[in-house]
Amino acid sequence: MEFAWNEIALNMAKDLEKTIMPLFGTKKAGENVGTNVSGDVTKYVDKVAEDLIIRHLKPLGVNIVSEEVGEIDVGSDYTVVVDPLDGSYNFSMGIPIFAFSFAVFRRKEPVYGAIYEFFPKAFYEAIPGEGAYLNGRRIHVNEPEPGKEAISFYTRGRCLGLVKRVKRVRVLGAIAVEMAYTAKGSLDGVFDIRNYVRPTDIAAGVMLVREAGGLVTDENGKPLEFELKAEVNTNVIAVANERILKIILEELENEP
Repeated sequence: MEFAWNEIALNMAKDLEKTIMPLFGTKKAGENVGTNVSGDVTKYVDKVAEDLIIRHLKPLGVNIVSEEVGEIDVGSDYTVVVDPLDGSYNFSMGIPIFAFSFAVFRRKEPVYGAIYEFFPKAFYEAIPGEGAYLNGRRIHVNEPEPGKEAISFYTRGRCLGLVKRVKRVRVLGAIAVEMAYTAKGSLDGVFDIRNYVRPTDIAAGVMLVREAGGLVTDENGKPLEFELKAEVNTNVIAVANERILKIILEELENEP
C-alpha cells in the first residue's frame, strides 16, 4: 500500500497546531506528567501532542517510533519516526522555536521527511533523491566565506575552541529547527556531541540536510547511521560542507 506522506504529514501538523497552540507559554504546558522510555521527563504538552499523532498514525497500520511511548511494532514495512514537539521546553516557556518532526522509512531506507515549524508556518520536506523543499520551494545549504560561519552547537564544555574559528554561535534549543535552518542556509551547521539526541529528534533533519546538499556525520566524521528506536542516544554533526566539518573535527581532536 502506498501513502501520500506529504498530505499525511501536513494534515497532522495542522491538527497538532490547532490542538497545542492554546497551551503555548502556559504553566500547564510544562507540567511534568511522567517519564518517557529514555527516562526523560514528559511534559503535559508532549503527552497531548503525542496522543494526537498516534491517533493519526494507528489507522495507517505502520510501525511507530515516538519520543514518549517508544516503539509500536505492528509488522509493517513502513516505520514512522516522529517527534510530535521538538523544543517542548521552548514551547512551555513562551519561546517560539519548536517544531513537529516526521520521518518515514521503508524497512531501513528513508522515504520521506518533514519538519513543520509552527510560528512561521514553515513546512520543510525531504524527498530522497529529489531534494529538500520549504513550502514547496527548493532549498540548499549556504556556502559561507571562511570565518563567516554561523554554527549552533551543544557540547557540555567540549570543542570550545570552535568559538574562535567561526563568526557566530547559536543555541536555539530545538535541533529539528536547527537542522531545517542548516538545510535552508540560515545556519551553516549544528552539532550535538553530548551523546544525547535520539533518532526521533533528528531523523527528518538528517534527510533534509542531506537532500539540501549538506553533510551529516557522527563525531568521527563518518556518515551518520542510527537505529529506528526511541531510546538510542547518539551524537550528530550536520554541516553545509566539508570545510566546516573539517574545522569541527579538528577542534574535537585537539581539545584538551
